Amino acid sequence: MSIIYLESKDNPKIKHLRALIEQNNYRKKQQQTVLESTHTCLAWLQSGQKIHAFFTTEIALKHQDLQDIQALHTGHIFIISEVLYKSLSILGTTLACLAVIDIPRHNQTINYNIDTLILDDVQDPGNVGTLLRSAAAANIKQVICTPAVASLWSPRVLRAGMGAHFSVCCFERVDLTNVLPQFQIPIYATSSHQSHSLYEKNLTTPCVWILGNEGQGISEYALAHAQALTIPQPGGQESLNVAIAGSICFFEMVRQRL
Repeated sequence: MSIIYLESKDNPKIKHLRALIEQNNYRKKQQQTVLESTHTCLAWLQSGQKIHAFFTTEIALKHQDLQDIQALHTGHIFIISEVLYKSLSILGTTLACLAVIDIPRHNQTINYNIDTLILDDVQDPGNVGTLLRSAAAANIKQVICTPAVASLWSPRVLRAGMGAHFSVCCFERVDLTNVLPQFQIPIYATSSHQSHSLYEKNLTTPCVWILGNEGQGISEYALAHAQALTIPQPGGQESLNVAIAGSICFFEMVRQRL
């Protein structure tokens, strides 16, 4: 491991880093993305993966969390100025920590008999990352995303996921018409306009959860192939945030299986 100082914002490594942070098409072309936050970087390294390039500041390098990362990271550490870091960071207030990684590839195929989360055009990066985090905590190992879902490997989704990506198998840009008919287990979808309560269902066996777009909800096709459930809301609100609704469903499933 070596420490290298970079001063210019026009350095090719900085330009590469910035493009990975800001441009989804560039991430796809390079098959790389950026982790930001010490927790996510440590989770990545502890899963046995490698960091290609690690960027921080001279002040942050002295922090204990960065010392823990250095103990696992075998590549270069690039030191940049505080001003340059702030211009790159999507979080702004965190300990300076940016890591370039390869987007994981897997050869697995969809398993139609295990607990599964399907995201149907969920577009907010924070909601997507939070749902992955809750799914992983509930021991859901498979996530399927339709084409309009926020890119799972964008820095914002990765930050909200807090390492959940590294413990679930993710499938992106999937056409639901190709997969929903193949599931042989119950398929549930949340809907604020249905009379069947989540708490009336037996969730002790494997099932599929479909969660939809923040504004329109799930698609008509998905709703036609699922059992619609509602979460009782005695306070009278029209609907819950999709990440909150999903988390409630996952942990009602967990509760029933304890």
